[in-house]
Amino acid sequence: MIRLLQLTAALLMVAAFQVSQAQAQASRTWVSGVGDDVNPCSRTAPCKTFAGAISKTLVNGEIDCIDPGGFGTITITKSITIDCHQTMGSILNAGTNGMTIAYDSFAATDLRKAVRVRGLAFQGSDTGVIGIRIIGAANSAGSAVFIEDTVIDGNFGGAARGISDERSGGGELYVANSTVRNIGNQGVYVNPSAGASLGLKISVLIDNIRVENCGTGYFASSAVSTLIRNSVFSGNTGAGVYGEGPFAFSDILVASSLINGNGTGVQTPGSSTIRLSDTDIISNGTGITGTSYSYVTNRIVGTNMGSAPTPLGTASPTFGEQ
Repeated sequence: MIRLLQLTAALLMVAAFQVSQAQAQASRTWVSGVGDDVNPCSRTAPCKTFAGAISKTLVNGEIDCIDPGGFGTITITKSITIDCHQTMGSILNAGTNGMTIAYDSFAATDLRKAVRVRGLAFQGSDTGVIGIRIIGAANSAGSAVFIEDTVIDGNFGGAARGISDERSGGGELYVANSTVRNIGNQGVYVNPSAGASLGLKISVLIDNIRVENCGTGYFASSAVSTLIRNSVFSGNTGAGVYGEGPFAFSDILVASSLINGNGTGVQTPGSSTIRLSDTDIISNGTGITGTSYSYVTNRIVGTNMGSAPTPLGTASPTFGEQ
């Protein structure tokens, strides 16, 4: 009887602890440059770091910044929003990754599988590895990552990438109103090669971003479908836009964009498809290498035009357009 009472008391304590943990989490938490991670991350008692706040934030909740500050690197393991749009929120990722979104660590009950990042500045201080890295296969099917109003700068260590999407279970990537610059290798890198053989792909929408002074501006491998619009790829030592892959459903459409001053403007060494519309490809070392297709509304200017695109319509009468 005594042992039974002891067991019952222990079970009640565990249940009470679990309830207290759930109650400690909030749908909205806060960080501040003068906060403390021992705090509950409330508006009046904010945390110091994103890592401290995420454990106190419910799935599909939101972490907001009260005031300017550097809030530390973070690994994300659940659907969440991090929003510092109204102030300056930064992550110093010298020698490491700034943010890792690890879908293999998401709970099976986390059905939305969405991560939203807005208004952050990532500074690698020339030794950073990857600004935002997205990985995983087990829980990435149907997942979505939204990156808005964000700056990623100064990654020259290790993989040396700005945004690196390596999900092999498929998913969606949206990048808008953002800048990626001063990166040793790829500014934006999408390579789900491990999942390509399974027929899984990543759909990418890039709208109004600048990728400057990187190794490659935008890199897409097999099993990637990309729409790029209103964007600038400039001063990259390799290609401004690079697509490869043995799968027929690997394709890139570049619309209303500027590809300027890169080693190569557009490069397709594999069998992927790049279509061009209303885009200026100007003053690159080589304009285009490999196969591309044009809606005959582009301007291609330079001393080495490279491989002319295949027209998809009637040529425009305006001089220089093809």
